[in-house]
Amino acid sequence: MAAHNELGKWGEDKASEYLQHHGYQIIERDWKSGRRDIDIVATDGNEVIFVEVKTRRNSLYGAPEEAVDYRKLQSLRLAINHYIKYRHVNCDVRFDIISVVGTIGLEPKIDHIKDVPLY
Repeated sequence: MAAHNELGKWGEDKASEYLQHHGYQIIERDWKSGRRDIDIVATDGNEVIFVEVKTRRNSLYGAPEEAVDYRKLQSLRLAINHYIKYRHVNCDVRFDIISVVGTIGLEPKIDHIKDVPLY
């Protein structure tokens, strides 16, 4: 596995652990909708949470969440809409971003940005 893919997988693992530690239940990881994917689908009470995870070794070139640009949001919106229809989700939903900064083997800095607008 390429180093950046390994770092991304580690970041998603850390984000999942973080969510579970804070009472969320993980429903799915890496859900695919064609070429699009949703990193984490979780529940928090009666709400379904769609989570995009961005992982970086450091913040020298900006915060990881800055990589979630208009094009990425558009792609996520399509994937989330597909998921909602495919899984017959009939409750409140929200979109969050989790940024993970650090390196494998060390404890990362995690920021959880809740209720991000998808436009």
